Amino acid sequence: MSIYYPELNQRILEMAEGDDEFRLELTSAIYNGLLELQKVYSVGRAEKNEVMIQQIRHKVKPTLAMFEFDQLSDSLQKGKMILEAEGFGEAFEIHYLDFLDKIKVALIEVSHLKN
Repeated sequence: MSIYYPELNQRILEMAEGDDEFRLELTSAIYNGLLELQKVYSVGRAEKNEVMIQQIRHKVKPTLAMFEFDQLSDSLQKGKMILEAEGFGEAFEIHYLDFLDKIKVALIEVSHLKN
């Protein structure tokens, strides 16, 4: 059982309603969405493209909420607030390192459920 996202497996199982093929597809979709978040967020940071970051944040927000990726959601919210207040500066760089830690944990958690 996960320490970070203890309800993740149960939420996926409930949504799959006993359909193992759908469970695997759903888990893969969540994993791929997290990978896309990591990639696009990183590119947005590198290019200092606030719109790109905003778009990926909005795209994954429902998935993060539905599957209770609260730590990752909180990190993204902090990043949003930092960008709105200060733009791409030292505070955002500190946030970005936190984001990388959180996304790594989420990816590991989901990868354990993919088989």
